[in-house]
This record gives sequence, C-alpha cells and structure tokens, in this order.
Amino acid sequence: MSQAVNYPDLTPLLGDSLDDIRGRLIPNQLLSAVTWFRVGGPAQLMFQPADEADLAVFLKALPDDVPVTVVGLGSNLLVRDGGIEGVVIRLPIRGFGQVEYLGGHKLLAGACVPDKKLAEEAAKSGTGGFAFYTGIPGAVGGALRMNAGAHGSETKDLVVNVNAVTRSGEIVTLSNEEMGYAYRHSFASKDLIFTSAVFAGRAQKEDEIRAEMAEVGAHREKAQPIREKTGGSTFKNPEGSSAWRTVDAAGCRGLQVGGAKMSELHCNFMLNVSDATAHDLEWLGEQVRSEALEKTGTRLEWEIKRLGKFVQGAEIQPFLGKVV
Repeated sequence: MSQAVNYPDLTPLLGDSLDDIRGRLIPNQLLSAVTWFRVGGPAQLMFQPADEADLAVFLKALPDDVPVTVVGLGSNLLVRDGGIEGVVIRLPIRGFGQVEYLGGHKLLAGACVPDKKLAEEAAKSGTGGFAFYTGIPGAVGGALRMNAGAHGSETKDLVVNVNAVTRSGEIVTLSNEEMGYAYRHSFASKDLIFTSAVFAGRAQKEDEIRAEMAEVGAHREKAQPIREKTGGSTFKNPEGSSAWRTVDAAGCRGLQVGGAKMSELHCNFMLNVSDATAHDLEWLGEQVRSEALEKTGTRLEWEIKRLGKFVQGAEIQPFLGKVV
C-alpha cells in the first residue's frame, strides 16, 4: 500500500528561505524506514533540522496552513499506509542527541537522546532516579510528550524545564508545571516541538544505580519481545488493572490478523511478524479493543500513537464500528 502513495512536492512553498535552511528536506520519504513496526506510507515532506535555530528558521518560513507532525525514534508509533500530509519533522542525532551533565545532579538532554542513553549518562555522574529509562524503547522527546514511565517512576518526576520551538518559529522554555503532566500524557500544546530538557535526579552511588539498571534490563529481556518488530505497549493500563491482563482475559493472546500478531510472551505487545501492513496492525488493535469491551467490559485506550491517512477504501473504525 505504501509505495502507491505519492504527494506533491512542498519545497517550493519555502521560497527564498530555502537558502537559509541548513537541514535535510526529503519529499515523499517512506516512514516505514524510520518506525520500529517497519510499516507506513510516506511523509509528504520530511525535514531533519541541523539544530534548534535551523528548526526555528524553517518553521517561520513554512506557510501556516501546512500541517506539521513530529516523529521521534519511531518506537511507539504506527504510521498508516496512506502516509502523512504536510511536513514530518524528525530530529537527527547530530543536532539533538547529546547529554550534558550540568552539576548538582542535573542533566541537559536533547530530544533525540535515547532513553537508555539518558539512564547511562545519569549513572556515570552518580545521579539516581533515571534507571527506569533503561527499559523504555524511545527517546527524550517522546518521553516528555507522553510522560513515559515504568517501575513506579515517571518522566514528570525528573523534569525541571523543557525547551521547545513553536509552530511560528519562536524558541520557548516551559516549566514542569507548564507541561501539565498526567498519566502517560502531557497537556502542553501539540504545536510545540520539544528540542531538549533539563532533568534533576538525586545523589546515588554508581554501583547502586547500575544494579537497578541491570534489574530493569533483565526484566525487559525476560518479559518483553524486544527483538521483534513492535511498538512497545499497545494499550494504556486501565485504572486499577493492567492492559495485558485485560487482553489475556479477552482471549486475545496470540491473536493474528494478516502479518500482525499480539505477542504470546507479553500480550500487550503487538508484533509485525510477517510483512504486516499498518492496516493489519490497526485492525488487530481495534479487534482486541472490541473483544476486551465485549468480554470484560473494559474500554482499552491506545498507548501507541497512530498517525496519518488510511488508504481510501481501507478505513478502520474504532472498536471496528461497534457502538460503545
């Protein structure tokens, strides 16, 4: 499905500002190349800025009516087969992938820093509180947006402030309070593109931190299908329960649609086991939601972010169109 979609080139809309933009502009970049599921249609235009200032220049030049979507490492993301209209911004490692120790058990991390690397750099500086990031397969930008957490810890517990660029190209800084954190969510404007953040931990011996990191890593290795094409946890935990128990109780462990399958090792993980399309994966997810609602009365909510357009004639309704 992906290869059949081809969007008009947007670069002419940037006019003379093209000369001032230092990053990479790639029309019709297939997003299957940058998502862990390895599915999805093209971005009408992908932009990889050189740095925060370059991102601001680009956004100032981009017409206001062109939609902008940000993707990170692609670990918790499902891009539909019809691709994404407008501009997709993907921050590269070179300009946004560094961690700096600021002293006082504070670290400045770029939005493209893998969560696991942030945990590693915190350990080196004897800064505790970051070990849970060892088990989260994403990057700082996504962690900031969705308040990523595990093992009783959350991103909101560590954030001091967040640097971002607005849709109009203004560089701003938000406090922890202004991020508006809730469970697996931030109420910060969706138009903000996070570029970096300052985190604060606590003093802790490095060997103690590394023991915690090893425990988190061992748990993930044993309990999760980490070597598969997956997007991590598919559904958010319902209040007072866990998503995997709900999926299991609905009889959906190992359920398969086309090349998409719910993991038998951890049934809240959805896998691309055999050249699945995005349609296969989303259909499977909605089938699980439908079965869970019917058999357990629990309304599962997606944790995986789904973006883009359906291929015409292959649309998928929530809960497969059942009245809920």
